[in-house]
Amino acid sequence: MESGASIMTSPKTESNSPSSPFAGAKILVVDDQPINIRLLQRKLERHDLKVLVAKDGRECLEVVKETIPDLILLDVMMPEMDGIETCQHLKTNPDTESIPVIFVTAKSSKEGKIEGLGVGAIDYITKPIDLDETLARVHTQLRFQQIYRENIELQERLAESRRSASVGAITQGIAHNLNNLLGVVVGYLDLMKTGMDNAPLITRSVESIDKSINRVVDIVRQLSSLAHQEYVDLHKVQVNRLIMGAQRRLQDEQKNIWPEITFEVDPAIDDSIFLNTNSELFETVLLAVFNNAAESYGEDPARDRKISIELEIVEISERKRLMLKIFDQGKGINESIRDTLFEPFVSSKTQVGCGMGLSVARHTIRTLGGDLTLESNESGPGTCACIQHDI
Repeated sequence: MESGASIMTSPKTESNSPSSPFAGAKILVVDDQPINIRLLQRKLERHDLKVLVAKDGRECLEVVKETIPDLILLDVMMPEMDGIETCQHLKTNPDTESIPVIFVTAKSSKEGKIEGLGVGAIDYITKPIDLDETLARVHTQLRFQQIYRENIELQERLAESRRSASVGAITQGIAHNLNNLLGVVVGYLDLMKTGMDNAPLITRSVESIDKSINRVVDIVRQLSSLAHQEYVDLHKVQVNRLIMGAQRRLQDEQKNIWPEITFEVDPAIDDSIFLNTNSELFETVLLAVFNNAAESYGEDPARDRKISIELEIVEISERKRLMLKIFDQGKGINESIRDTLFEPFVSSKTQVGCGMGLSVARHTIRTLGGDLTLESNESGPGTCACIQHDI
């Protein structure tokens, strides 16, 4: 603190000061005047705060290399390296940038305060300072730091809880689906054992077993997809080629279940539109969204399943982004699962072996740098899925 500056002391005794709620917190006092350091040190230590001292900016930076304080009381006017420069050094170092700094100075001008706050100080005390007021401001900032740390801890605990819940949901979903599918296999095997001379029964049983095994394989494939999509090769590919590829895959896979799937594709999607993406993974995303759209029409195999595809290109932060919208006119989003649509094994369907498609799809498109959202249609029944991807 500036030479000749005074510190106001309280006339009341502090011999019986109550224990501080921040006992043990480390306060670094930086001042080139030893008397000022002693007075502040005495005041703070009487309230169970641990005081570190430095006589100038350079010594301050050396102290924080060894011990990170909870707060710094920093004089502005000091020789060699003043408080402004010291604070700039602290805020440019990732190890010290979060340390709260309170400037102490005789400067009371608006410009002086703005300069201090502009380099990262959180508060400003002008001289002559009152020791009780200084202690109150220190306690206030320590309380803010305590709340900040508690919030960080809470966020980490919530993130861990979400991860645990997700793992639990996946594990439970896998166990439930595989148990059901294995139950189907075992049941039909038992039927085959009791009806070895019944050819039609054997044929139906083999078809059902084959279908169940394929669903098991699909679950394993989707889990592998979730686990191995951290690094992918990207290349330029035509958007209409991706759409046609996913259409063919859907119709090949579902031709025995839903023979009537009609696609209406926006004519604006032509050969001139390219994405820098991974064609196999992007087609997987499209296939999952197409499947979701087809399934939204219910179980009736004779029902025409219309899927409309529209394209919009928007500019976000000087970058062009493709918005590929897939519409259906099915039953829409079930309100009971609206907030959990992308969680593993959440599904409005009752059939065995389903429920990971959208989870895998969103994870995949985010791996590619895009995103997937699902909303109710604004103009009528059904759902709109929007796949976003930078062009």
